[in-house]
Amino acid sequence: MQPECVVFEIQDTKYAVFAGIKMLFVPKFLNGCVCDIPLCKKTKYMKKHLLLLAFLSPVFLPAMAQQPDVANTLVHYKFSHLRDTTKPNEPYKENMMLMIGKNATAYKSYDRRLADLQVKKQIQEQLAANGGNGPIRIQRKNGGSGTEYYMFPKENKFVRKEKLINNYLIDEPYPAIAWRVTADTMTLAGLHCQKATTHFKGRDYTAWFCPDIPVHGGPWKLSGLPGLILEAYDTKKEVVFSFEGIEDLTKTAAAKTANDLQPARPEGMVKMIGFDDADQDPRLIQLPADAIKTTQKEFLRLQDAMRKDPDAFMQSAMAGNGANMNSKGNQTHAKLVITTPVENNPVELPEKK
Repeated sequence: MQPECVVFEIQDTKYAVFAGIKMLFVPKFLNGCVCDIPLCKKTKYMKKHLLLLAFLSPVFLPAMAQQPDVANTLVHYKFSHLRDTTKPNEPYKENMMLMIGKNATAYKSYDRRLADLQVKKQIQEQLAANGGNGPIRIQRKNGGSGTEYYMFPKENKFVRKEKLINNYLIDEPYPAIAWRVTADTMTLAGLHCQKATTHFKGRDYTAWFCPDIPVHGGPWKLSGLPGLILEAYDTKKEVVFSFEGIEDLTKTAAAKTANDLQPARPEGMVKMIGFDDADQDPRLIQLPADAIKTTQKEFLRLQDAMRKDPDAFMQSAMAGNGANMNSKGNQTHAKLVITTPVENNPVELPEKK
């Protein structure tokens, strides 16, 4: 049996699993980690295809397609969150981006986009060098968060995207935030801003919005002001969204896709499933076509099941898609270790009664 490569993507962690061969190598794609992937001319899927798979679960119904939008503006933020209050000098930090279109916005990890493109670049360069044969060595730095937020104001619709091997879509109430706009002003990167305050999701926030940019959105779930929110933070500055810059995407080349940034492919093709932006126009605002619509309750149940028994969770995902980690005379086993960061201070706090 020829080896087949599967990369499972679970939150900020990736695991490579080689099924159908006697030796099983299961590395973690964490900061600075390196993985060797053997590539064969033929697998049961297709010739010279490296399959990076995120399996779909048969338990939930696929999400209905949302009308795609094209971003005309890209806003960069530095997100800082004190997850663990026992380590006040070690907040989690991540580069985020807000994509703004005519009818929708999407808030997602910029670090993750760059990391996915870098992985794809490494794979394609090595495929071109070895002609589709031999090992592929991948180094991934900073995977970024898999949580994304999509807002559709005209439909009063707000969707959160999560990843547990599969992509999951969870409908949330459209944010209704009672802002108090003040007369205070400041300048951020040459942009005139005005101050607003509110209490939202258990925290008191201060936001600085730009009336000259008539967009009622902002980072995360913060929205509803008469101008784009450029910066926001809670009273203790445990949750901070710092403005890093803004891009006018209308001045970029039309239909510039992620593939245009990569070297030409050899005879075969690298198909990357689970890398949501890897094969589309990076300006596109669209819910993943392979996502599964679920509820918060069911998602938490799945998340708990993954943490309690990651091996069984992975096996179930494979079995649901016709794959089998165990075969007679050539048995393989995968051992997954899920590492969850300490978080005693979530972004959303329960309201005090």
